[in-house]
Amino acid sequence: MAFQSKQPVPVFPLPGVVLFPGVELPLHVFELRYRTLVREALAGERLIALALLLPGWEQDYHGSPEYHPLGCIARIDEVTWLPDDCYHLRLLGLSRARLGRRVREFPYRAVRAQELPQEPFTEDDALLQIERRALIEAATRCARLAEAAGETPWAIDETLGFESLVNMLCMGLAVAPEQKLDLLGMDSVLERARRAREVMEEQLLHADRGRAQGGERN
Repeated sequence: MAFQSKQPVPVFPLPGVVLFPGVELPLHVFELRYRTLVREALAGERLIALALLLPGWEQDYHGSPEYHPLGCIARIDEVTWLPDDCYHLRLLGLSRARLGRRVREFPYRAVRAQELPQEPFTEDDALLQIERRALIEAATRCARLAEAAGETPWAIDETLGFESLVNMLCMGLAVAPEQKLDLLGMDSVLERARRAREVMEEQLLHADRGRAQGGERN
């Protein structure tokens, strides 16, 4: 998905959240500056840039904490205005973007954003199909493991296109947000899929070893 904007894009920086193109994100907005952002975005192109806050953001959260320059442009697809003047949003990630020159600082920041295109691929590519099957298999095993542990397993929608499937699974990985940002920064969706699968397989191997060690102790 691509975005086209003639205007500066407002930045919504968050701790611990990395949005990927093609993935939906529910968001509750309660701070005054970001409620203002939402109102002005709705009156314009309905676009915002989701950015990951840099470590140490707690020291200046109510000021202007710094964020990573790599982010995701999102469109506000649904909005619910609440009686306390807060908002529930449903965002859809559109495109990876480099968040560049700031053109506004108060009450929220807005930047010139440059889209970062992905390397082209075709859904019927043989290597892609092999990786797709391996990724789904690893994700299915991780979902079963989560369910067995009493956790909520992620939903795996096998009908999705390759990029949307990969990005959905990347966003759901149980890893540090900086690792997700590294995945978002990959220009190749196929390489992103491989790395996400490797992470899942490492987690499954760790879980298998833990079960084996527990059995030996028993």
